[in-house]
Amino acid sequence: MTALHDSRRTFLAVAAGAITSPAIVGGASAQSGMTMNDPSVVREIEAAFAGYDRALGANDVAALNGYFHDSPATVRYGIAENLYGFAEISAYRAGVAAPGGPPKRERTVITTFGNDFATVATLSRARSPGKIIRTMQTWVRFPHGWRIVAAHVSMIDNPGG
Repeated sequence: MTALHDSRRTFLAVAAGAITSPAIVGGASAQSGMTMNDPSVVREIEAAFAGYDRALGANDVAALNGYFHDSPATVRYGIAENLYGFAEISAYRAGVAAPGGPPKRERTVITTFGNDFATVATLSRARSPGKIIRTMQTWVRFPHGWRIVAAHVSMIDNPGG
């Protein structure tokens, strides 16, 4: 047997053990008591995301920066840029022109996990005909409020035409 074959066998054995371990089996995980989509937490994220959209539409750079966690670990992938760390994100924002009003959002899905973690997934119409913009954000509650720790924005052809 080759070393590659042995390493694959070891990987598969470990993976199989992890999948069937009590920490993964339904109902036995450490998160089994976690509340998803607590209405009060969802409302907090709705309000934070609405504020983000207002700031985006007004190109309020200071407010937009305030929604991102000030950390070198914060990441934002955009349509034409990959930004690592708050410094790169805030520098990018300083050079972007106002889009001319808040985005027209469609199919926004907010999912909260416990009281301190949430994701937002949403679509918006691009100014380019036949295109749609997808946005994903990960929000974490800090002592100073909710902040985005990771974001991804991409534009694709509109699957609906």
